[in-house]
Amino acid sequence: MRIAGLTGLTLASLAALGLGLGACGGSSAGDDTGDDTTPDATTGAPDADLSDFTTLISRPWTISPGETYKCIRIQATEDMYITQFRALSPQGTHHTVLTVKDSLGGFGGSQQGEYDCDAGALDLQMLFASGLGTDDLAFPDGVAMKVSAGQWINLNLHLFNTQPSGEISGTTGIMVKTIPADQVQQEAEMVFAGNMSFSIPDGGETTISGGCSFTNDATIMAYWPHMHQIATHQKVTLTVGGSPMVLHDDAYSFNEQKNYPLNPLVQVHSGDSINVDCTYNNTTGHAVSFGDSSTDEMCFTGLYRYPKQAVYLFECSTGAGF
Repeated sequence: MRIAGLTGLTLASLAALGLGLGACGGSSAGDDTGDDTTPDATTGAPDADLSDFTTLISRPWTISPGETYKCIRIQATEDMYITQFRALSPQGTHHTVLTVKDSLGGFGGSQQGEYDCDAGALDLQMLFASGLGTDDLAFPDGVAMKVSAGQWINLNLHLFNTQPSGEISGTTGIMVKTIPADQVQQEAEMVFAGNMSFSIPDGGETTISGGCSFTNDATIMAYWPHMHQIATHQKVTLTVGGSPMVLHDDAYSFNEQKNYPLNPLVQVHSGDSINVDCTYNNTTGHAVSFGDSSTDEMCFTGLYRYPKQAVYLFECSTGAGF
């Protein structure tokens, strides 16, 4: 096994990349420090009943053979406190990325309504992402992601028509469940821990590592590993109070990207850290670098945590350039 060298990545180059992300049901466990303000932990099990779901955002599409990106941006008309996400992903949907921003312009652009886009058409505050094998993600009781009236919600779709000829069509979107404001105890967020600047040499097994030290206390309630097609294994290690805690150590399948709710929840404090080890088996005949396409690679674990505190969704990733 060898550790690959790193290459530079800046915020400007990030705009050309975007994310290929996914999640689905699973479970794990961690240590609970007994914080009395911690809501009850529940798992994000699939729920076939659509009666409590509403469509937050969606768009129709028709594509020829090959891959492309389609986006839609809408403005929230009221405050929402989201406790559960469900992806509507018909055949041809490679992944979805749902982000939000306070005002138009800047990183992510200012397009409104349906528009053709690229991988970089996303904002720096993440709400949810889905990919192959995704099912519902549910937060613990009393925990929600807030979308405020007037904010702009952007859905970026990576679409892939693998047929040799002929168009395919569908409608891809995100459904949510919400709760009233007076039921919210904690406001949540999602950030990525991992590495955004690497190249995997051809010729066998390579491990890439990345992560960060936490600057504030937080409660981690769920996580999901995300890599691409030559990835084989991921290990996630927290260092809490100077002691290592292995959060995840398992084989990885691109076609079954599981989401792992934690029960009990895991408390981390300022000065604690996270390290993500991503292992790949590259027999492609060429080096494979970080990038959005499924033939490129990624090395992430998405952390769902509270309270909300992040400035950028990649601020816990090595090589982010922030």
